[in-house]
Amino acid sequence: MAAAATEKQAFVWEGVNKNGDRVKGESLGPSELLVKADLRRQGIRTTKIKKKPKPLFQSKKKIKGRDIANFSRQLATMISSGVPMVQALDIIGRGNENPSMKELVMNIKTEVEAGNALADALARHPRYFDELFVSLVGAGEQSGALETLLDKIATYKEKTESIKAKIRKAMIYPVAVLVVALVVTAILLIFVVPTFEDLFKDFGADLPAFTAFVIKLSEFMRNWWHIIFGAIALGVIAFVQTFRRSPQLRRNVDRFMLRAPVFGDIVRKSAIARFSRTLSTMFAAGVPLVEAMTSVAGATGNAVYAEATLQIRDDTTTGMQLQQSVRNTGVFPNMVVQMIAIGEESGSLDHMLGKVADFYEEEVDNQVDGLSSMLEPLIMAILGVLIGGLVVAMYLPIFKLGSVI
Repeated sequence: MAAAATEKQAFVWEGVNKNGDRVKGESLGPSELLVKADLRRQGIRTTKIKKKPKPLFQSKKKIKGRDIANFSRQLATMISSGVPMVQALDIIGRGNENPSMKELVMNIKTEVEAGNALADALARHPRYFDELFVSLVGAGEQSGALETLLDKIATYKEKTESIKAKIRKAMIYPVAVLVVALVVTAILLIFVVPTFEDLFKDFGADLPAFTAFVIKLSEFMRNWWHIIFGAIALGVIAFVQTFRRSPQLRRNVDRFMLRAPVFGDIVRKSAIARFSRTLSTMFAAGVPLVEAMTSVAGATGNAVYAEATLQIRDDTTTGMQLQQSVRNTGVFPNMVVQMIAIGEESGSLDHMLGKVADFYEEEVDNQVDGLSSMLEPLIMAILGVLIGGLVVAMYLPIFKLGSVI
């Protein structure tokens, strides 16, 4: 029933307002009757209402973290300018270029219009608004500082999305280039090398060992390519599905990523940056430490640091100081422990954690840029060996024939 109640449809309507003026617009609601009732509460008597027709060809854009950050920033700006909540949501929703985001915001607007708190309306969409987001909005509504908390959320989302993008850049770029190189190599082996093989049969001489090896490899690829590519595709699908369903596999992969050469240091610093940024934001919002730690664990992006955060939560519950509990995990550098200690003693823990997050975010940024500069010549060398090796193998018999003549 709850799931069905949240399914909204778009309706276009025309009517007459309290002043007798003709008005028209668009509203979201579970049914035509409920939309009419909602408009009646707003003083609008509907004369015509129907479901909004869907376009024949509609490509639904995905809602990204950047969209949620922009939503938070826009809502904070409008509320601080004195724009009423419902009107602010209406302006943001109608002005959004992403149809999916527009639908989401208008759905939230309908919930708020019905008398629900903003935090409750957001909680109905856990796919886009996590527990941390909802908790901070709820704290802002209770304290009367919603615009301040929304501004902090926007800054937090922008920082975390930025660091996620840098990690993706560091991981995806070299993998994508190498995959393209392997695909090109496979195409050469399957379609190009056989052409040279037919030519070499007329030479009547022994082929160089390197050329003979490439031809054998080409024969193997032609005979088994469908099995090879099928096995790779099935392996990737099986790994992804198992990764999603198996917490143990995720922990093992996260541990491996922390130990990986070059990449491990970037992953570690990004996890520390997200831990610090999230905890700083929660403290600034006045969320209790034990309650905050559960949300912080989910925001670290790494199972090892998530488990360490939950351990910190359990230790602080028993009365242990935060700095000591962080030190006991053994996964945080001494600098982080010292900054937390200073923050606890001075009463400015959120400020110190923000400084830690700034430092590690800058470290990640610098390391990703350095990694890209280092990987580019390495990738070019690998491409040269793969593609150039095949070309040399095919031309060696021709060079040998030329020297004999």
